[in-house]
Amino acid sequence: MPLTLLILLPFVGSLLAAVLPANARNTESTLAGLVALFCTVQTALYFPQIAEAGVLREEITWLPALGLNLVIRMDGFAWMFSMLVFGIGTLVVLYARYYMSPADPVPRFFSFFLAFMGAMAGVVLSGNIIQLVFFWELTSLFSFLLIGYWHHREDARRGARMALTVTGAGGLCLLAGMLVLGHIVGSYDLDRVLGAAELVRDHPMYLTALVLVLLGAFTKSAQFPFHFWLPNAMAAPTPVSSYLHSATMVKAGVFLLARLWPVMGGTEPWFWLVGGAGLATLLIGGYAAMFQNDLKGLLAYSTISHLGLITLLLGLNSPMAAVAAVFHIMNHATFKASLFMAAGIIDHESGTRDIRRLSGLRRMMPVTATLATVASAAMAGVPLLNGFLSKEMFFAETVFFDAAPAVAQILPIAATVAGMFSVAYSLRFIVDVFWGPPATDLPHEPHEPPHWMRVPVELLVCACLVVGVLPAWSIGQYLNAAALPVVGGELPAFSLAVWHGFNTPFMMSLVALVGGTALYMVLRWERKQGRINAAPLMHRVSGRGVFEAVLVQITRWGHSGRRLLSTRRLQWQMLWLVLVTLVGAAMPLYTRGLQLGDRGTLPLSPAFVLIWALGMVCAVASAWQAKYHRLAALTLMGGAGLCVCITFLWFSAPDLALTQLAVELVTTILILLGLRWLPKRDQSLPASPASAALARTRRVRDLLLAVAAGGGMAWLAFAMMSRPFAQSTSTFFLERALTEGGGTNVVNVVLVDFRGFDTFGEIVVLGIVALTVYALLRRFRPAVETMDLPEQQRYLPADLQTDLLNPRNATDTAIGYLMVPAVLVRLLLPFSALVAFYLFMRGHNQPGGGFVAGLVFSVGLVLQYIISGTSWVEAHLPLYPRRWIASGLLLALGTGLGAVALGYPFLTSHTAHLHLPLIGDLHVASAMFFDMGVFALVVGSTLLILTAIAHQSVRSHRYHARLMEEEQQAASEQAAVPATQGAV
Repeated sequence: MPLTLLILLPFVGSLLAAVLPANARNTESTLAGLVALFCTVQTALYFPQIAEAGVLREEITWLPALGLNLVIRMDGFAWMFSMLVFGIGTLVVLYARYYMSPADPVPRFFSFFLAFMGAMAGVVLSGNIIQLVFFWELTSLFSFLLIGYWHHREDARRGARMALTVTGAGGLCLLAGMLVLGHIVGSYDLDRVLGAAELVRDHPMYLTALVLVLLGAFTKSAQFPFHFWLPNAMAAPTPVSSYLHSATMVKAGVFLLARLWPVMGGTEPWFWLVGGAGLATLLIGGYAAMFQNDLKGLLAYSTISHLGLITLLLGLNSPMAAVAAVFHIMNHATFKASLFMAAGIIDHESGTRDIRRLSGLRRMMPVTATLATVASAAMAGVPLLNGFLSKEMFFAETVFFDAAPAVAQILPIAATVAGMFSVAYSLRFIVDVFWGPPATDLPHEPHEPPHWMRVPVELLVCACLVVGVLPAWSIGQYLNAAALPVVGGELPAFSLAVWHGFNTPFMMSLVALVGGTALYMVLRWERKQGRINAAPLMHRVSGRGVFEAVLVQITRWGHSGRRLLSTRRLQWQMLWLVLVTLVGAAMPLYTRGLQLGDRGTLPLSPAFVLIWALGMVCAVASAWQAKYHRLAALTLMGGAGLCVCITFLWFSAPDLALTQLAVELVTTILILLGLRWLPKRDQSLPASPASAALARTRRVRDLLLAVAAGGGMAWLAFAMMSRPFAQSTSTFFLERALTEGGGTNVVNVVLVDFRGFDTFGEIVVLGIVALTVYALLRRFRPAVETMDLPEQQRYLPADLQTDLLNPRNATDTAIGYLMVPAVLVRLLLPFSALVAFYLFMRGHNQPGGGFVAGLVFSVGLVLQYIISGTSWVEAHLPLYPRRWIASGLLLALGTGLGAVALGYPFLTSHTAHLHLPLIGDLHVASAMFFDMGVFALVVGSTLLILTAIAHQSVRSHRYHARLMEEEQQAASEQAAVPATQGAV
């Protein structure tokens, strides 16, 4: 199976889960579980190839000239991480099936979960460092959605926003670092980057790239000083916490450090930055974990501490330390995922995670208590469990590390202290929750969870035991395969034996176990005496408080800058925008000069001069009339647009002329709909001579600025066109349009083939704009003075029907004065569809195409709205513009992916010559289907924008009807008062 499917399948499953009904809980969990399980099994089947070949690689050509091909790459380290992502993901799906409430929107949960799984797989399997950053940012986005899943809770929204801000900002730094790294190496291909270690370390920009990459890794893996976001993410559902904090999101940072260890490690800056951050995080996280009262808070800070341990190992610049880091990544994933699930079971069955309220649960939940005890012992580093082995390797690396005397003395002491912290908070998780007298004030009566909810915990705890007792047999070959790419050469000699004798690392483990137990007893006594409620010293500094204070200050600076540099008057905004652009463009032209070229010119045509003179007059007159005579200004703008259309035809550009004409029609309708809601001119405002003189001065100023900007742009364009270009792109497209694009209409071939990806991006933007306009107008509330009907409609009887008037309450608007236009417009609809079909089919070889065809068809539909009214059209001709947009995007995307499926770059066009009965020979290009997507999206976007504005007129009729009812009610009440007085 192609490696690409390991990334695509979770995203496909995410889309399927999103459309499933809310009550299909079993179907959704089964779908997610099958996707994760299939990817797990398939990844496991790759191991023999990984062990033999070392690296599996697939490459999809995309932008080879820029070094941006899609590369999927799996080596031993990526294989190990893929097993964690998919394997633990499978267990979390099973666990979530029983954890999530039926009242929760489960389709949304599994959709986000699978999308996050796909993004994490993309990070792990990326063979291009820019591609890695893309998936990296996707993990930040989908983790934001998962952490904020219970968006009705303020803590969930706050935690999600904090996580996205910190990790998203780090992702931007990582992008900059990868760009610098790619510049140093001369390629963004990961294999070439990994093979350029000496070049990278000796380059002057090494430190810049290192700092930027480390900012991305530290923010993702919650390393000091960015550790504060992780505990605030505990507002997420427990399955999310179990997945994100054991095998995926927070491990992405240490994955990146390990991935780039052969290239960027081994230097003094790496040691101090990576090792220093890891040591600080190890101690701070372990210290804070001992004082947490929330089970998930304790596990969150313990995760921070263990991530600091892994980071410290990677910072020691030792191959053996790198192996220990990889081993602890594997071990931490197993015991931490099981502990989070156990904490979720406790919360699910007892109704609370507060350690101060929990006690004696081993009597009510004996199996869960046993599993959690074993997992906590693994976290504490108790012998015969997997955590003990990797922690022994960690202690050994700190003892035998060759460094300055001060560092060599501090590291073993700090490691032992961190081990004591680990034992202390592990004992608190075990003893305070499961031992002691049974709790009596819990929200629910505790009991064991459903069996299948406990199975994932049982499997993970079993893995902790098996690896701890039989490490070489169970994990040896997999650790060798995973650590080899990280070391970047030959693996150092190491042993996975359970017993290494009474050596210094073993004595450190004993000191940590005994000292941690004593520390726990002291803290427990202090807690009972009421002398400890929070972490001493640390409770005075809140990471969340600092983060929010920084955001508030940045917001204040933004408001101050906006008040200083901006204005609410649109005219002044446009003035400064044009003025700054004009000055910025004029400065290089002034310093370097701009002379006309020596290319020959055509003789001046009086007809062409007349056309442009009319166009300029229309443009200036439109600007002059825009303030008080809007309809006249719009008509004059149409005249200027028509002159542009004629210009395109004059210069043999019929495609542009057709498009410009269709755009003129649509934008005219759009502006007309918008003008309806602008306030009328207030004739009562006095106009003093001073204000009139000021207005004239302002208009003259704006006219001079417009002439300077327009004239300068015209001069620049003329200077460029008067120069000969020996290597013009026009020649390239003219020569290859038919042979490589399969069409003689060069403009259309460029849009749907040569620059098809640009066109795809543009239609995506168009669809987003249409949906945004629709969403904004749904909340649009016009000014009160514009809400009522126009005067010419307001003062007519509602039931009046003549040849000149149309009753507003009629069921069919094709009567009265609109009878003839309505009949003609309805007959025009199939004709416009026929013209659109004609323009679409001829577009690849003659003027036309999907864009102009979509506009023509849209105009035919919009005319129905104009003549027949919004309510009548939507009752008789449901259009569903959003479905048109979705269909267009899917069709365009499917065309591009079809080329990829056949082994060609995205949106590569192919042609076929068919012979059909009665029709004859037919030339068909695959780009036609892409153009069909453009057609559908243009129709949907145009209709969605225009009809969203047109719907406001329906509101006016309702508003007027409500006013009439209120006036009638007030009149009837007033008439009833004298009658009542007379009766009295």
